[in-house]
Amino acid sequence: MKNLTLKILRSVAFAFCAVAASFHAQAAQTAAELAPTPQMGFNNWNSTHCRAEFNEAMIRGIADKFIELGLKDAGYTYVNIDDCWANWKRDANGNIQANPVRFPSGIKALADYIHSKGLKFGLYSSAGTWTCEPKEENRGFPGGLGHEKQDAATYASWGVDYLKYDNCNNENIDARIRYQAMGEALRATGKSIFYSLCEWGENKAWLWAGEPVGGNSWRTTGDIEDKYPSMLKIFKENVVLNSHAKPGRWNDPDMLEVGNGGMSDTEYRSHFSLWAIMAAPLMIGTDLRKIKPDALKILLNKEVIAVDQDTLGEQGHRIREADGVHVIVKPLKDGSHAVAVFNETDAAKDASVTAAELHLDKTKKYTVRDLWEHADAKGDGAIQVKLAPHATAMYRISAL
Repeated sequence: MKNLTLKILRSVAFAFCAVAASFHAQAAQTAAELAPTPQMGFNNWNSTHCRAEFNEAMIRGIADKFIELGLKDAGYTYVNIDDCWANWKRDANGNIQANPVRFPSGIKALADYIHSKGLKFGLYSSAGTWTCEPKEENRGFPGGLGHEKQDAATYASWGVDYLKYDNCNNENIDARIRYQAMGEALRATGKSIFYSLCEWGENKAWLWAGEPVGGNSWRTTGDIEDKYPSMLKIFKENVVLNSHAKPGRWNDPDMLEVGNGGMSDTEYRSHFSLWAIMAAPLMIGTDLRKIKPDALKILLNKEVIAVDQDTLGEQGHRIREADGVHVIVKPLKDGSHAVAVFNETDAAKDASVTAAELHLDKTKKYTVRDLWEHADAKGDGAIQVKLAPHATAMYRISAL
């Protein structure tokens, strides 16, 4: 194991030297342009994991659903595949290969199909010797550690637009070294590839994953589960990191569970609202071939999506947490403000937010737009609302 670790470290160091010169020339040019707003799209993991149904026919069907269900028109762009897409071994030249059973046509053909729909394609790997699925008799899935340049070149040749890079089997090598090696390798391809770090917040990636690592988003938490306590925990961990988000660099509290069945519609609406006001990635994690109308309605709320995708690029700031009620405010490009009022408790709550608390001009009048009821009220900008257990109300407040 010691020899393996030394070999990997030498390989990573070589990758640094080979591509470091290209970083400064390209990083400022690509980060904000590549990710001016948080990424939106789909990832199969939360709905299929590594089950046999995860294959190229399914993913092609998901791309078709982007068009049929109106998701592309709503701003969802990326169709991403997660772990288990690769063959269990590299080829004779060390190149990573697609699993021939799941993806008999190959990854490039899948990417071409997705591109033909006007969408973008994302792939998964891990900054380790193996990905996160466990090895059985040495038949796991190869990770990218020590193969950064080779894998990045392969991904670029396939037409990959997005790489989610996980943290398993990392040989205890410093996270910054591992993630920077792949970030620089991706830039060295000359192709704009969105770089999503998935190190679970263990190494506080929000402090270092921007430059010179080159990450466009980074996980701030452990994996989400399709349960209200999990969603709540992750929200609380991510909401306090607002100062670390900006265009090109986004905090990622993990994918959406909306539609997977483990939470109520009220909880899913809170999930979607809170992710939007936190300027989080909106990555659908449910099987769109089976999605129910109520879940689809949540995912297609364009007024809430507009808050997430606002080009000012600020993550919402929590201005109050008291008695189980959270108030989060997000300034928007047009001078208006989005406000989310969230009741985390198991009891109904009467909540109010004053105009003074929102720092509104007391000499002006405002339109308060309810983004879920799609209704307007006019006044001084204050909010009064009765919240059901686990519910969130969301507003856009604009001066008249």
